[in-house]
Amino acid sequence: MNISARARGIELSVTLALDARAKALMAAGRDLVNMAVGEPDFAAPPEVQGAAIERVRSGNVRYTAAAGTPELRAALARHLEATRGGPWTANQVVVCHSAKHALSGAILALFQEGDEVLVPLPAWVSYDEILRIAGARPVHVPGRADLGPDLAAVAAAITPRTRGILLNSPCNPTGYVWSKGELAALVELAEAKDLVILSDEIYRRLVYGERPFASPLEVSPAARARTVIIDGASKAFAMTGYRIGFAAGPEPVIDAIARLHSQLTGSPNAISQSAYLAALQQEPPQVEEMRLTYQRRRDLLLDGLRRLGLPTPAAQGAFYAFPNVSAHLNGAPDSGPFCERLLEQEGVVLVPGSAFGAPHHVRLSYALGEDRLQEALVRLERFLTTQ
Repeated sequence: MNISARARGIELSVTLALDARAKALMAAGRDLVNMAVGEPDFAAPPEVQGAAIERVRSGNVRYTAAAGTPELRAALARHLEATRGGPWTANQVVVCHSAKHALSGAILALFQEGDEVLVPLPAWVSYDEILRIAGARPVHVPGRADLGPDLAAVAAAITPRTRGILLNSPCNPTGYVWSKGELAALVELAEAKDLVILSDEIYRRLVYGERPFASPLEVSPAARARTVIIDGASKAFAMTGYRIGFAAGPEPVIDAIARLHSQLTGSPNAISQSAYLAALQQEPPQVEEMRLTYQRRRDLLLDGLRRLGLPTPAAQGAFYAFPNVSAHLNGAPDSGPFCERLLEQEGVVLVPGSAFGAPHHVRLSYALGEDRLQEALVRLERFLTTQ
């Protein structure tokens, strides 16, 4: 059979591929420290687990509306009012199988063949591929030296074909949190050029005090008219395998996403919707406990990397460190060979920065226990002394 050009052109997710390779090596008996995948190492809160079990035992595990249950959409509208300001209605929220699913639906609903969408770098590995699947063209915009957004470069990248900008704060892979001033400048630019803002806020709950999280929605009422936010349960509630998230924004866009998903995927998982509803009704105390644990791990890892002489920007949110390893590339154009040697020699799994548009960096996830973080630093130090 012939495979479509669309499918042939898709790159496999680097992070998922590395995680799969690491798990296969561990299953074969290799002792690895896997820092490749951004997945919480905690269990979902008891309220979440209990609601999922109760939904299964009820026998009422049927299709729901394509946009999600009315109860969950209403709960998400209240959640948005509490966390981003209001007012919100249930019709401005669509429940999806995950934040990635919500992002895919929003991109398919908003952009057409040949549209350009600005992607500030460094950026999550899947943005480019999802845009290309939709026929849009990702336009990379390099960031500042501290890996924050360069708004002058964003403005310079706009052409007559530019239709939107995709921002991620806190950022995967850097942990950078956009300031309110940066967001206000972005909104002003979007209004002047009539651009859509897609705001990926999946790490919103995981910030560490240096700079509070802010959403473009908080800038002005006009910003709300051109912003679609993406969020979900995976990171804050440790619900990665539940696969549940949402998109929120102007009602016509949300209706378009729901219509797309009614044909492409049907309804979101009924069990996961009940679990997410339980998490939203009253935030479980485990969420703050997890955030504080990540903060301790971040501090441990940043101190260790800097002690090893690896320049590492302060991660203000999410759960990644993104050090610069250019001094150890031995003439290679990117950190891919560095990561390969580290895996073979020391059994530490990192993601090359080229996957995110920053070839001289590597990404380390600290969503794993402190003992494993310490072990990773020991192995990394041993490795660096041999380079």
